This record gives sequence, structure tokens and C-alpha cells, in this order.
Amino acid sequence: METLITLATDWGYPGLFLAAFVAGSILPFSSEAVMIALVALGLSPVGCLLVAAAGNTLGGMTCYWLGHQGKRAWFERIGIRPEHLDRAERFVAGRGAWMALFAFLPTIGEAIAVLLGMMHSNPRITVVAMWLGKAARYAVILYIYLFIEQQVIA
Repeated sequence: METLITLATDWGYPGLFLAAFVAGSILPFSSEAVMIALVALGLSPVGCLLVAAAGNTLGGMTCYWLGHQGKRAWFERIGIRPEHLDRAERFVAGRGAWMALFAFLPTIGEAIAVLLGMMHSNPRITVVAMWLGKAARYAVILYIYLFIEQQVIA
């Protein structure tokens, strides 16, 4: 993991975009560590936030696309029981595409994106809500880092 973070930071903004994309998809990865490392190296915090949110959203929309393409049988083959799918669909259905605001959450965020795709939620609303949630998470992490950094310097 440390080697991947080093590689991503060596690439700057494109490395951050790739790290965030991977983290936003089904594969676990710490794009937050890459973002903080790049800010510490002197890259723009706002630029890093925007690039990370864009990459992570694209990764999340990949999960949405997989759900949109998928059939229930695919999910049942990987061990997700039909009653769990039904319960999850009922939960997400009552809230619509704006549930994508919570796609930033670890593990459950990918499931939300996949379910929204399965339910064919409005892709425009989904991508906007997903970007807002993911950008807010990166902004909070960045704020905490910058606050701590300021306290250490002072």
C-alpha cells in the first residue's frame, strides 16, 4: 500500500485522480493519504480536493454502471442473498438518487452506488449527489489536516 501511495504522489494530480478513482470503485485504497501527501508537498489544496472528488466520483459511477448492467443473478452468485437485495432496494428506493450523497461511506458507499444503478436512478442527480458527498468528505479531511498542520507550526 505504501508503495502505491508513493507512486501516486510521484505522479501529482494524475496520480491523485487515479488513486481516488480506484478508491471510489470496489477496490479499497487510501486516496486520502495521497491527497494529504500531495498537499504536504506543496500542491494546491483546492486543486487536490477537486481532482480527488472527480476521480472518486468517477470510480463511484463505475459501481453505478455495474449495477445498471447487472442482473440480480450476478449478485446472488457472489453470495448476496435475494432477501438482502430486496431489503436494500426498499431502503434506497424511498430516498432516490440523492442517496448517492452517502456514496463516500466506506464499504456501504459502493453498495449504495451499485443499488442506485440496479434501480436505474436518475444518473444526473446521482452524479451530482455523489460528487457533493465525496467532495465534502475530502474537504473535511483536508480541513482537519490543515488545522493540525497550522497548530504544529504555531
